[in-house]
Amino acid sequence: MVNPVMKIVNQKAKFDYELGERIEAGIVLNGAEAKSAYGGAIDMTHSYAKIMPSKFKGQREAWVINLHIYPYSHADNDKYDPKRTRKLLLHQKELLSLETKMRTARLQLVPTAMYTSSGKIKVELALSRGKRVFEKRESIKKKDLDREMERGSK
Repeated sequence: MVNPVMKIVNQKAKFDYELGERIEAGIVLNGAEAKSAYGGAIDMTHSYAKIMPSKFKGQREAWVINLHIYPYSHADNDKYDPKRTRKLLLHQKELLSLETKMRTARLQLVPTAMYTSSGKIKVELALSRGKRVFEKRESIKKKDLDREMERGSK
């Protein structure tokens, strides 16, 4: 059976950050989390990714923090933590290049989307810089002007 296509986009990230280079990563989920994610029960509004040292010498690991996956309705959810830290699957070369870019340009890794690709759940990460309050106000004004122009043309 082919799994249906699922895609959840983090709209808050587009508003709060200037998004740059994007990268696709796998994510480690348990069975009930995967079923819930396939159903689209995900909240990515306050989530971010971090690269930390591994327990293996010289290795690095990427983790997504604060990604809320709602409990699966048909599973035993007594000890389930919906905001637990989940591991991202990236190659060491990718982690090294991301880490150097993050350090030199003072960027952050933010999950922008979660989707299925050939039956596997993937997370799209973006190297981003946080917007300031006045930049957020400008983007709101631009959206309002675009909406008014759209109404005027109809």
